Amino acid sequence: MNYYENIKEELISNEVYKKVKDYSKNKSDLKTYYNVGKMLSEAGKNYGEGIIKEYSKKLTNELGKGYTLSSLKRFRQFYILLTKGATMSHQLTWSHYIELLPVSNIDKINYFVKIIEENNLSVRELRNKIKNNEYERLDNKTKEKLKKEEQLQVQDLIKNPIILKTNKEIVKEKALQ
Repeated sequence: MNYYENIKEELISNEVYKKVKDYSKNKSDLKTYYNVGKMLSEAGKNYGEGIIKEYSKKLTNELGKGYTLSSLKRFRQFYILLTKGATMSHQLTWSHYIELLPVSNIDKINYFVKIIEENNLSVRELRNKIKNNEYERLDNKTKEKLKKEEQLQVQDLIKNPIILKTNKEIVKEKALQ
């Protein structure tokens, strides 16, 4: 009996099971948050914005602290984001979407969704790309290619920022151009 191979096989099997389970759980979470966001949007139209605060108090008392006012607002914001035309991807986690919610430009959101899918970005990596204004640094031709889902060329790829520090000021890429 080869114990090493059996141990390895058992561990790999467990890892695959955990990944499938995580994927299924994430998919379920996203679907639930979308549906809750939709219902909150509709309820807000009928009863006013105070309904989310009221529901938050009730849900927190009955189900626990995971349903704060900010959580319910995020659910609604998530629903609104997707109805505006943002791409829904089951590869993204709820944490990825939390990072994308403050972004108002749909094209920018879709760009980051595509980048996350292609490069399997962590939430931290996504946060850094947003913070570093990666989308804003693309030229207009590249942005148009992304909208039309055309194949990008090497020259379309994002350049590293150029920052020169002098004694008194910082000169950035835009100033150099």
